[in-house]
Amino acid sequence: MTQLINARAGRVTPEMEAVAAIEKVSVEEIMQGVAEGTIVIPKNKRRKKIRLGAIGKGLRVKVNALIGTSTDWDDPEMEFRKIRAAEAAGCDSFMDLSTGGDIDGMRKKTLAHASVPVGCVPIYQAGIEAIDKRGSVVAMTPEDIFEVLEKQAADGIDFMAVHSALNFEILECLQRNGRVTDIVSRGGSFLTGWMLHNQKENPLYEQFDRVLEILRKYDVVLSVGDAIRPGSIADSLDGSQMKGLIVAGELVARALDAGVQVMVEGPGHVPLDQVETTMKLQKSLCHNVPYYILGTLATDVAAGYDHIASAIGGAFAGTVGANFLCYVTPAEHLGLPTEDDVRTGVLTTRLAAHAADLANGNKAAWKRDLEMARARVRCDVEKQIELAIDPQTARSLLDGDGEHQCAACGKDCSAQVAAKFFGIA
Repeated sequence: MTQLINARAGRVTPEMEAVAAIEKVSVEEIMQGVAEGTIVIPKNKRRKKIRLGAIGKGLRVKVNALIGTSTDWDDPEMEFRKIRAAEAAGCDSFMDLSTGGDIDGMRKKTLAHASVPVGCVPIYQAGIEAIDKRGSVVAMTPEDIFEVLEKQAADGIDFMAVHSALNFEILECLQRNGRVTDIVSRGGSFLTGWMLHNQKENPLYEQFDRVLEILRKYDVVLSVGDAIRPGSIADSLDGSQMKGLIVAGELVARALDAGVQVMVEGPGHVPLDQVETTMKLQKSLCHNVPYYILGTLATDVAAGYDHIASAIGGAFAGTVGANFLCYVTPAEHLGLPTEDDVRTGVLTTRLAAHAADLANGNKAAWKRDLEMARARVRCDVEKQIELAIDPQTARSLLDGDGEHQCAACGKDCSAQVAAKFFGIA
């Protein structure tokens, strides 16, 4: 029995009650959102105690972090340090994107280490194992893919990016019209190569009912992978992206009918003037299910500062419909992120999410900002540090012996002078 099936039957689950308490909304509101598909609660039936984080309409915008080993960098201990750094910085979930070393072992240890929901991408492991066992990704079989999907769900994965919204019709559109960056999704590229080489339809699209059957058994949230997302500003809202979004919408309807919780992944690189259009199209075509966006990056030229470009786009996207932001680190497009990069990525994305929460009228976000403003007028430095997104950095930048002095005004801070006349301080 999934959260969605329970909600439609009017049954309140412990997870719904916990989420309602965390979000400070009524449990009826959570149950209704889950029943309608506008809210998902990522928690595999086999996961025990985790810090729940529901995603969707009317809730705080959530932040996801990425970890995982690769064929070039197989250091699980470093990834576990990244998990600790990301959780300390306040992330709401992880995705284990491991493609090297002991992938099964890494996933199990990630699930054991993480106190928040964990996601993964089954096609990554299936593709890498096909290279090891059969010599290439194109030698992968549909059974290879479904065996991995079942195994990861059985291990306790809470949400999965499954690249089902990719078929020959979409690839033909891409081949006809072309792109600057073609396919930037790793899962999308694995499947594209397999499809074109074997001249067979994407198994995750063709056998979508089988995907749903596995996910429903473990109550894994389906994240419809964006195999055809734009990888540059020039490709935003092109025909291929639109066809992919239409197919995603069709699959969302089938998932909801099957009682499977579902959200949709999105771009990617989007100029600011197209962010609102992108969000509205997704909501309209995909039945208002939660939107999980990879960024969005507002420009292509921010190498070394892509976390900032992503925060700019993500804050706007969160204001006009995005519910879940995947972090971007300063190392994006350049190299492997360090623990410091991970921390910076989470904090920067949390700032974007908080800005969106304010714009959306989230009461907790407004209360926090109001308390910060009052603490500044009172010269309550400790309260300011406590309320900061990054208390560690805030404290490190505190001048002198901790006595408050406005950096711009010194002891003649305008807010403090005015406060004395108005009887505030």
